[in-house]
Amino acid sequence: QMEINFFHDHPLGLADEVFFFKRTVRETALRHDMYATFMAKPIAGEPGSAMHIHQSILDLATGKNLFSLDNGEPSEAFFHFIGGLQRYIPSAMALAAPYVNSYRRLARHTSAPINIEWGHDNRTVGIRSPISPPSARRVENRVIGADANPYVAMSMTLACGYLGLKHQIQPKAEMKGDAYAAPYALPRSLGEALDLLRRETDLHEVLGESFINVYTEIKECEFEEFMEVISPWEREHLLLHV
Repeated sequence: QMEINFFHDHPLGLADEVFFFKRTVRETALRHDMYATFMAKPIAGEPGSAMHIHQSILDLATGKNLFSLDNGEPSEAFFHFIGGLQRYIPSAMALAAPYVNSYRRLARHTSAPINIEWGHDNRTVGIRSPISPPSARRVENRVIGADANPYVAMSMTLACGYLGLKHQIQPKAEMKGDAYAAPYALPRSLGEALDLLRRETDLHEVLGESFINVYTEIKECEFEEFMEVISPWEREHLLLHV
């Protein structure tokens, strides 16, 4: 498993880079008789693969980071953005975790979040504020998996933050300890996530009703097909014991 960092950029340009990078890596691996995967949880008992997205908002006129005040302290926009992520990420999970395997990554003590707590440089939370100077203050969404479509994932996390700014949503108190000690606060399956996404009309307005309808219909078909498959675990534990 390898970590790849991309230099910050406009979200659309960065999504292009991620898209082409993934395909380049897979093709290069094949040419060397190997396989490269961006599956969220390819190996049981090992940490999965994520696509952490760092976000900041700049003033178009000045280029100033709107997450910081002139005195270097966090701005209200910073907290409202986090509040939006906390409020809407659970309902948007089907966009950040688009496959049944995606939810296996979200487990305690595997370098992946299980809730939408936030904290400064806390790697157990779903929403992290890394250590940085005020000019580089940003919010890291740690929920998104490596299997997510980069265009959809970036749209999803920016939409959640935008709604926080629009509605001036205050975040919960900062998590300063181990967020794994807190309860799960994310959907545990693709089916549950799709139900939440269908009901969250605020996200429909930002991302488009037609897109949400088509996306959820396609993913529902995938989930139904998965539910028809009988897993080895079920045969091992149930076939001769129930």
